[in-house]
Amino acid sequence: MRRIRYVPRAKICLVVASEITVKAFLIGHLRALCEHYDVSVVVNTDNPGFLDSYGLKLRVIPLVIERSIVPGRDLAALFALIRLFRKERFDVVHSVTPKAALLAMLAAWIVRLPRRLHIFTGQVWATRRGLSRLILKSMDRLLAACASHLLADSASQREFLITQGVVAADKVVVLAHGSICGVDTQRFRPDAASRQGVREELGIGAEETLFLFLGRLNHDKGVLDLAQAFAHLPLGCRLLIVGPDEAGIQPEIEKLLSAKRVHFISYTDAPERYMAAADVFCLPSYREGFGSVIIEAAACGIPAIGSRIYGLSDAIEEGKSGLLFPARDVAELRRCMQHMLGNDALRKQMGEYARERAARDFSSARVTQAWLEYYDALL
Repeated sequence: MRRIRYVPRAKICLVVASEITVKAFLIGHLRALCEHYDVSVVVNTDNPGFLDSYGLKLRVIPLVIERSIVPGRDLAALFALIRLFRKERFDVVHSVTPKAALLAMLAAWIVRLPRRLHIFTGQVWATRRGLSRLILKSMDRLLAACASHLLADSASQREFLITQGVVAADKVVVLAHGSICGVDTQRFRPDAASRQGVREELGIGAEETLFLFLGRLNHDKGVLDLAQAFAHLPLGCRLLIVGPDEAGIQPEIEKLLSAKRVHFISYTDAPERYMAAADVFCLPSYREGFGSVIIEAAACGIPAIGSRIYGLSDAIEEGKSGLLFPARDVAELRRCMQHMLGNDALRKQMGEYARERAARDFSSARVTQAWLEYYDALL
């Protein structure tokens, strides 16, 4: 670890589309950055005090940034950013989410701010076809052209962006081993009390194998594939699905599975409880930038089954911390689940290795340190 030379009170501006992104991925980084720099966060929020409880010495600047393309509001946001950047002359503008990135990088380029940084955390267009893919991919190309520096939160995502012609190889780097925020290994850890408590709440026996999905319920997450694969597994196992139903697909899952075998939790602010209760974590996504939830499960000592796609192939070390299967291949997903179901020793071995790897390579402290070192070199 090299000694960091901090530029006194350099002005940093992070541009993010939502409060949720800030709270889920950036709190640790913001806490460290605030100790050394003058930090502002531009975010789509109606509550400028949403970070007050964290005790962070920073400025929150509310700005309406739509996730979808809304030309009138997008132009208004762009001009607002141009005015802000001209006034403040930030030393670094750092964008985190795609729509916010396009507006922030374009505005910072127009104002000619010297350090325009974006971190890629996944591409919506990766699973799109036709005009939609062309438009969204072109937006990423434009923001990459406007940025002076680029990060990707996984090595395989970096390679994908290069091969797709979105970024130049010499312009994009991966910090540490990847991940936008790493994992808090004090919060995410094996917990026998949580395991017992959750299982009692849901009526799951101590000897039953529990497969867990945790995330937004939509088609790109492959949740229906998971339900179809699980439907062919023998009795003696359960499926727990935790997360908001964005696409209205819970009824489809309920048609496939008996209510006695599948459990739904629509919201939680304590995902670590459900991870501690699980035996295998499943993420059959069609696209992911990295798959932070895989590393959180790993820190709880839980092996994973994931799609063999960019991002997840970094989060899961195949054959050691979990298993990979071809995306959308329900038969192979079922085979992986069956393999885990019938092998307690393998699950234990993989879970122990997954936890060791999460602590070694993906701790939040390590990732935040990598951010600080990168900022130091940038400034």
